Amino acid sequence: MSAVLAVRRRLARRTVVRCAGLAVALAAVFVLSLSIGDYPLTPSQVVGALTGNGTVATHYVVVRLRLPRALLAVLVGMAFGLSGAVFQRLLRNSLASPDIIGVTAGSSAVAVMGIVVFGASGFALSGASLVGGLVTAVLIYVLAWRRGFAGQRLVVVGIGIAAVLASVMSYFLTRADYRLASLALVWLTGSLNGTDWSDVRAIAAFLVVLVPLVLVAGRKLPVLQLGDEVATGLGARVERDRLALLAVGVGLAAVATASAGPVTFAAFLSGAIAFQLLRTGRPSLVAAALTGALLLLVADFAAQHLVGGTQLPVGVVTGAVGAPYLLYLLATANRGTRG
Repeated sequence: MSAVLAVRRRLARRTVVRCAGLAVALAAVFVLSLSIGDYPLTPSQVVGALTGNGTVATHYVVVRLRLPRALLAVLVGMAFGLSGAVFQRLLRNSLASPDIIGVTAGSSAVAVMGIVVFGASGFALSGASLVGGLVTAVLIYVLAWRRGFAGQRLVVVGIGIAAVLASVMSYFLTRADYRLASLALVWLTGSLNGTDWSDVRAIAAFLVVLVPLVLVAGRKLPVLQLGDEVATGLGARVERDRLALLAVGVGLAAVATASAGPVTFAAFLSGAIAFQLLRTGRPSLVAAALTGALLLLVADFAAQHLVGGTQLPVGVVTGAVGAPYLLYLLATANRGTRG
């Protein structure tokens, strides 16, 4: 018994230390992102502007121009990270993130239809994206249900739904006016360009509700990961707990997609990297949230400054990183199967 307690303490210390390291790295990159630009500032000037002790010029540059974008990157990354971790740990599959199994594809399809057919933008576009993600998630769950729940079946159904929705998006894009099609393509890539404080307030209002819910529901994840029969034997209400986690995970993915577009591989990378960083065998939603926030902030910083004066959509960077990682996972899974 003492050996088990010693192992638990060691794993808990590892989790705390690595989460603290992620938090420090996030704070450093956050200050850096507010410092670099056409009007460069020192970290002390940034801190002064944030605390109300800076000049009028530094306050305008930091608080009015750069801070909303940096905060939105953190909040969107946090939402994608939490959602990815919930799906991957609950379904016990590294590929089972909302951007792989069709949830964000549902948000994207409805948003593209809204842009090219109705000329939607702003709050209407975000609302349409949110509804699309939620409806698609319900459809995937219903189609995957066969007298019980199987994570592998849900993944396969989700990938199929995502393929169908990709065809729907292609149809609308090919029939759209080229200006509307260009706007839709930028949104589909995932972008934080043109962010203002209204975007930050909108996602923050949702996360104030969703983050506590996912942290509370996430307490059931270690038991649910053991499988339905074992979890039921341990007293868990499997279907209720699973549906609660899936609902909150879908909500987080849909809100993040509505705020910044379907940032390619953001949820997929965040959950997988957090799990690899901790290596405790247990899901850490805090680590996933910090990883997602750090990943998106670094990706957006690279998107802004990597190519001279051209600001790329953040999804270009996450896609360039996520595609090789996906291939790596598939290759290692194949080797494991042959063994």
